[in-house]
Amino acid sequence: MKKSIVLYIFLVLNFTAFAQNNDIWVSFWNKDTTLIGFKDKNSIIKIEPKFTTGFTTARKFESIIAASEEKDQKWESYYLTKQGKIVGRDSLYSFDNGPDCENEGLIRFTDRKTDKMGMFNGNGKIVIPAEYSNITKAINGMFIGLKDAKKVIDGEHFFWTGGKEFLIDTSNKILIENFASNDDLNFYSVEKSKDPSKDKIRENFLGVDGQYYSFVNFDKEFKYWLQNTLLSDLSKNNLEKHSFDKISYWKEPDGWINSSKTKFINQNYIYLKSKLQELKNPKTDYFVSTDGLNQFIFESSEYEVYFNNCNESKDWIYPVKNIVINPKNKLEQGQDHFEFLRTENGYKLISVSTRKEELK
Repeated sequence: MKKSIVLYIFLVLNFTAFAQNNDIWVSFWNKDTTLIGFKDKNSIIKIEPKFTTGFTTARKFESIIAASEEKDQKWESYYLTKQGKIVGRDSLYSFDNGPDCENEGLIRFTDRKTDKMGMFNGNGKIVIPAEYSNITKAINGMFIGLKDAKKVIDGEHFFWTGGKEFLIDTSNKILIENFASNDDLNFYSVEKSKDPSKDKIRENFLGVDGQYYSFVNFDKEFKYWLQNTLLSDLSKNNLEKHSFDKISYWKEPDGWINSSKTKFINQNYIYLKSKLQELKNPKTDYFVSTDGLNQFIFESSEYEVYFNNCNESKDWIYPVKNIVINPKNKLEQGQDHFEFLRTENGYKLISVSTRKEELK
């Protein structure tokens, strides 16, 4: 049996600089909370509050951010490096009314003349030229690039048709052709081998170099874990083992409540066990959806690692898998939800909500 060779793709650009510079600046408000600036770890002001919040979404300033400010009654938007260099004026990449956020030292931009996309590095240098119709964030030194697509406007929204997608590394080298976007792939799990991986939770792709690249599929990974790790042992100890330290649950009229996992499971074990046992029955009507961690519910410091510098969920490595159970009686309304967060220590139950007032 041939051994797979794990392919470690490192982001070379700025790697040394990141290792040496751990001084991440944090945002702060001016007195009337209308503008934000940035302080260093010693609370020394590095940038006086001057940025408007619309396109300055960064809460942390690692190496490059999207920024906007008002000058002479006009709005200016640009990318700003820690060294004070301004690049990409009026070239902010925006999605869902928000600008891009740095990931792995790279940030996306849009060339307004060509409507094509590329990436700046933390020094404000273009490292991925604006030659793509659309690109994803850089994840583990790779991104998905769409070329030669047509933009179709649909009211206030748009979408792409046609074109070709590639998996590309951050030196702009094509790794895989015809690589369709797939949010369920864990880019940090990449393995490279001469033969396709036989692991059932992996997906294989033939690279341009004749080697096979395989990635863990989050959905397959979670469903395998659910059946073989959680549902195979619904004891109180096993359920607690696979729960986050705090579990959030919805209760009227208080809304979301946090409880220690030990307390929550002890008080609700009979209900939790009976609902999870339903998943073993092939007749149970349920499905699994994928989302990111809700930043408006999970706000305390222990969740910080699961959000990026702009307080966006890092669902490309820490997705939330939501088991949604429909009622047995089709005339009844509401659903039961069990949310599991992917962590460095596996999937953990982090949130529960029910269609009835059954939680204590």
